[in-house]
Amino acid sequence: MNRTYTARIRRVALTAAAGVALAVTVTACGKDGGSGSASAGDAAASAKATAESSSGASQEGSGSGKKAGSSSNGDTSAKDGSSSSGSKPGPSGDKKGYGQSCGANDLKFSARSETQAGGYILLSARAKPGITCTIPSGLLSVSFGSKGIEAHPAEQAVGPAITLSGSKTAYAGVNPKTTNNNDGVEFTFLIAAIGASDPNPASVSTGSVTVDRPIVTNWHTTPADAVPGDGTDN
Repeated sequence: MNRTYTARIRRVALTAAAGVALAVTVTACGKDGGSGSASAGDAAASAKATAESSSGASQEGSGSGKKAGSSSNGDTSAKDGSSSSGSKPGPSGDKKGYGQSCGANDLKFSARSETQAGGYILLSARAKPGITCTIPSGLLSVSFGSKGIEAHPAEQAVGPAITLSGSKTAYAGVNPKTTNNNDGVEFTFLIAAIGASDPNPASVSTGSVTVDRPIVTNWHTTPADAVPGDGTDN
């Protein structure tokens, strides 16, 4: 993973964490009464300073050897992540016309937990309203946390290009843990990018998952083709 892509991942992870910290602080201040807007402003400044001064991955909960622990972003999703969650992408893509290549900011992402093949995350992507774009042939970039625990390819060959518009959806499967042990780090979101050169990776909420040697499929046009399997670790 190159330094530019790692820097983008860190920026997206810290932004997601700062947003959660701000929401929690504003809620707490509101209970005191009489200082609503001023407290919210102080909370925003405090959250920003906290995010900028953080030297580690704010989303990295339990370390190696701990299978589950509460995540620092306060996500209350169940361990099985059964509910679908939305994404937190960068600014909306402002490209016009047809035939353009998709960037993560041209797409709306969602993720849900599936139980097939030992359990995995089904990642879905649609073009935002008014955009028609093509996901180029190539490997999807998925990582966890600001330090970039990168998912490795689950398939030997790259998939075909997929054009998205309207309700057409592309699917990819992510197995966050392919090892047969109790090691892993807990996260509540992943970072998706259309290739390592994507300038605007998107943060996608997943619910609580334990991550250790993750893998990811190519993009597919049907969910049934996006099952990643259990990896190669025996």
